[in-house]
Amino acid sequence: MTDIKNAFAKGKALISFLTAGDPTLDTTEQLILAMEKAGADIIEIGIPFSDPVAEGPAIQGADMRALAAGATTDKIFEMVSHTKEKVHIPLVFMTYINPVFTYGTERFLQKCSECGISGLIIPDLPFEEKEEVLPACKKYGITLISMIAPTSHERIAKIAAQAEGFVYCVSSLGVTGVRSNITTNIDEMVTLVKKATNTPCAIGFGISTPQQAAAMAQSADGVIVGSAIVKLIAQYGTNSVQPVSDYVKSMKQAIRNK
Repeated sequence: MTDIKNAFAKGKALISFLTAGDPTLDTTEQLILAMEKAGADIIEIGIPFSDPVAEGPAIQGADMRALAAGATTDKIFEMVSHTKEKVHIPLVFMTYINPVFTYGTERFLQKCSECGISGLIIPDLPFEEKEEVLPACKKYGITLISMIAPTSHERIAKIAAQAEGFVYCVSSLGVTGVRSNITTNIDEMVTLVKKATNTPCAIGFGISTPQQAAAMAQSADGVIVGSAIVKLIAQYGTNSVQPVSDYVKSMKQAIRNK
């Protein structure tokens, strides 16, 4: 298990996302190793779920393919366990509250700890209800990562003040997905976060090109890239390791000197 804050110690961090089990868990394992080698500083692993409310078509499709291919939470834990000796950057699970409750919160967090997961992102867990999982996260040393949307200033400051690991700043309202333009006032949101906390802040939702990544990295401490990677995996399937590796390299290069 690696400290998440360390991922931001050498400059702007690239956080890359993929859905576990799409197209196969073996491919997911290869992709995790390739993305680290290509420059990813944190890897976010999505646990497929039948009702991913925050996701756009790309990640919804990946979830359906992974579930159809037989990916289960237990098999994903097993796959991550295989990688933990080979990976030297933080691995973070992104999942919904229903799979955590169904599995058993305590049992889920214990398994996260055993297989080397450093953090947990739950998009449909409201800030006001985080006590549902926070005690178990603390018990097993898992960082619960807070998400901040472009909402009221008071709410942004309140969530940021209690954030750990990194603050996940959502660049756009709505679901995940590649966007040609990001119109949110990112500078303003990041400024509010920075006033409230020293915890690094990373921007996600809609970032797909090196130009977008470079622009976001001028404000934030890191950039999160998901749907664009998931689309490459959908396109190339079990042959996606090299295309994803090349893409991650280009995104890391874009933010390196910001």
